[in-house]
Amino acid sequence: MAATPGLRFLELHGVEVTLHPYDYDPRADAVGLAAAQALGLDPALTLKTLMVEVDGKPACCVIPSDRQLSMKRVAAAFGGKAAAMMPPPKAEKLTGYHVGGISPFGQKRAVPTAIEVTACTAPKVWINAGARGLLLGIAPDKALVVLSARALPLVA
Repeated sequence: MAATPGLRFLELHGVEVTLHPYDYDPRADAVGLAAAQALGLDPALTLKTLMVEVDGKPACCVIPSDRQLSMKRVAAAFGGKAAAMMPPPKAEKLTGYHVGGISPFGQKRAVPTAIEVTACTAPKVWINAGARGLLLGIAPDKALVVLSARALPLVA
């Protein structure tokens, strides 16, 4: 498995992770839930990376795959008035990743990032490693530090 920009970023910062490849299904309604099921992981600890725009500025939200973003909470988290999902082509251009394989780690352009606070109490969470069909296991406190992210309420 080729090292993704996300894995190179984590290695550069001395963060050890575990790798969890799975069979990616492009037809899955919910990629994060499909990944959790394929790997036998708790969906609440299998996190999805969502690119958003808050008052037109890019931001990254990492939330449990079994939950939905609250745009009101997202706007508040990033100090804005309005939040919306970033269109997939824009998200791909900004991050350097394909939708279904977007990782918060090693994006082409670093943007403000928040991780759902309820996921940050677990000893380990699983997040996309930067390729479709590959998750990485990481301690949430390490993810917060390396991303300069904040643990905030983001879900409905």
